[in-house]
Amino acid sequence: MDHSGHGMTMDLPPFTLGRALEFSPDLFFLVGCLAALGLYGWGVARLRRRGDAWPVSRTVFFTVGVLSIALVMCTKLNDYGMVMFSVHMVQHMVISMLSPILLLLGAPVTLALRALPVAGRGSAGPRELLLKLLHSRYMRIVTHPAFTIPMFIASLYGLYFTPLFDFLMESKPGHIAMMVHFLMVGLIFFWPIMGVDPGPHRPGYVMRMLELFAGMPFHAFFGIALMMASEPMVRAYEVPPASLGIDALSDQHAAGGIAWAFSEIPSVLVLIALVYQWYHSEQRQAVRKDRAADRDGDKELEAYNAYLASLRTGGGR
Repeated sequence: MDHSGHGMTMDLPPFTLGRALEFSPDLFFLVGCLAALGLYGWGVARLRRRGDAWPVSRTVFFTVGVLSIALVMCTKLNDYGMVMFSVHMVQHMVISMLSPILLLLGAPVTLALRALPVAGRGSAGPRELLLKLLHSRYMRIVTHPAFTIPMFIASLYGLYFTPLFDFLMESKPGHIAMMVHFLMVGLIFFWPIMGVDPGPHRPGYVMRMLELFAGMPFHAFFGIALMMASEPMVRAYEVPPASLGIDALSDQHAAGGIAWAFSEIPSVLVLIALVYQWYHSEQRQAVRKDRAADRDGDKELEAYNAYLASLRTGGGR
């Protein structure tokens, strides 16, 4: 397959990690990553200037999330990903399953709502438009599990096992659109599950875990299908450049192994985050109950003691 439409050379040397990590920016993603870091930094600085706190951990998570996108899209990993299925699968897994989790742990929507100025009466600024979007019917639909889980699954089977993947790989805009799609699907899938930012759906912790495990096995099955195949399943990678010195079927088996193994990583990360959130939610609830008891003189305990006393009095008669 000719990748000349991407500005790709067909004589890439054999893959090594050192070569893959060389700087080779995709302009679209480079500008996007720099803009994301700049806007997030502006939001944090605005909060700090007015004396509001913003957790350092959130800034770290968001920054690492953006850097993970830059890692797979602004290095020669992106070049090798055009001609090696295994490298492309690394890109896909990172940008759809790791980067979204890290970005969401950075709570960018919460930061925007706190940092953006409130518009004057009768006008709608960026903050008001963001709130309108968050409460819109569109957002309720695209973040509902009935939409996110099928979309998460279709992004694998409906893309790789149909001619759509080959069509997108034939042009640079198509390739960029595919990678943006992977990122957006990951964001809308994990957004309600993570529950860090406000959104239309805020399910309980048990339901979030069920949503997580409803989608993850399909990644494993997809990986196993690639590993078990006896012939190349994706036309775009049927004939790798001879300079790479690789076999198409072996490379596909490696891609399947990556997809299978990577399905465990987000599950562990999200479970850790959910347990942490659950614990702190219980702690906050306990603190609120203690404060309420202090304010009302622990009336609930007094009422219970009075009830016990009435039982003893009634038993003595």
